[in-house]
Amino acid sequence: MLKISYSLFFSLIFFISISVSAQTSEEKINTLTEELNKLDQQKEEVYKELENFKLEKIQKDLKKIGLPKTTDNEEIIHHSAMSLVYSEAHEQAKWVAHIILPDIINGKEGRSNDFREDTLIKTGSATEIDYFLKTKKEDGTYEYDGFGYDRGHLAPSADFKWSKKALSESYFYSNISPQLADFNRGKWGDLEDIFRGYIVMNQNTQLYVVSGPLLNDSLLVIERGVNKVSIPKYYFKVVIDLTNQKAIGFIMPNKKIEYPLSSFAISINEVEEATGIDFFYALDDELEEKLESQNNYKDWVPEKQKNDVTPLYQPDLPKGVYNTVQAKRLMGGNNKVTIAGTVVSAKETRNGHIFLNLDLNYPNHIFTVAIWKQNLVNFSYDPLKALIHQQIYVKGKIADFDGMPTMVLENEKAIDIQPKEKFIMVIGDED
Repeated sequence: MLKISYSLFFSLIFFISISVSAQTSEEKINTLTEELNKLDQQKEEVYKELENFKLEKIQKDLKKIGLPKTTDNEEIIHHSAMSLVYSEAHEQAKWVAHIILPDIINGKEGRSNDFREDTLIKTGSATEIDYFLKTKKEDGTYEYDGFGYDRGHLAPSADFKWSKKALSESYFYSNISPQLADFNRGKWGDLEDIFRGYIVMNQNTQLYVVSGPLLNDSLLVIERGVNKVSIPKYYFKVVIDLTNQKAIGFIMPNKKIEYPLSSFAISINEVEEATGIDFFYALDDELEEKLESQNNYKDWVPEKQKNDVTPLYQPDLPKGVYNTVQAKRLMGGNNKVTIAGTVVSAKETRNGHIFLNLDLNYPNHIFTVAIWKQNLVNFSYDPLKALIHQQIYVKGKIADFDGMPTMVLENEKAIDIQPKEKFIMVIGDED
């Protein structure tokens, strides 16, 4: 079908070039404008046909590889680009499976915000009045009364921005779960960004993704909502790249998260243990085990973030020593404090000042050490070269530099380079 369409396209161009040559300038303009409109329409029809073929392939690939194993009483609901199992008891999906294509790179569809009930859920899905009430005022505008939770996507709408149909279907309430704003707009969104960024760096593949809440009978519910939607305490996401044979899992708490995403990276095997869900069971057993035992966070991030390390676990640090996550809480105080971490980047500005980022690189940095040029004479070594990749304690006051916790050091006495064996308490895999 596509070959026929393109053949007609080039035939039209040839015909236009012959017919236009015999016309006046005004007639040529009108003819070409009319023909361009016809070509635009034909091009749109070809794109729509291509989109439909891609949606068909997504469903085929999901059914072949991407769906978790179900129990006898579970029904899989298939939409154009995602599939799910709905939990009536909790009024949200138990899991949602979808595929991220390289098409997101050039996708131009924006948020549709057409939240609506999922009519494929036989028992009825959650709906708008489970998340907030709205009252129409005399001037025609609405007054909103929220219940305290974002309508958080499990399969994110931005993963479908290449398809208007698929993006719109991501707003079914069957794909929505109550998430605190600090979580949904914070680390959960950051996690979604990582996988889209991975596709940008690896355009030869597609990602199989399954996301969902950890559901159990002890969860609180949204009391003001009609259907009493359960409020999950944790969410999971598992991802595999079959082309490059990489995989990873995450379990994250539904709250404001200060620790970096690497702190929550685990293997898919561990997510299976926590959820009781058997992911990617259709794979060959040997390949499944190879993928589902991986948890290397650095496989999924840009090159400049690969030397990031997980901040030290605060309860294991000596009394009076804080990790880099705690630095923001201590920012602006009058007392000197001690911060522990690893120097992952060191930069000298054009003015000769030195900036050290501990644990995380720019733009995800969480704590910076600054040494002004005039203070470099107070160092017996070159901080730029001597401190990179070193694990250090730094002592001083933490200033607020445009919202970034920053400690300005005047001499080398403020820095204590630590033996690596002291830094044994970490969360996650740093290899």
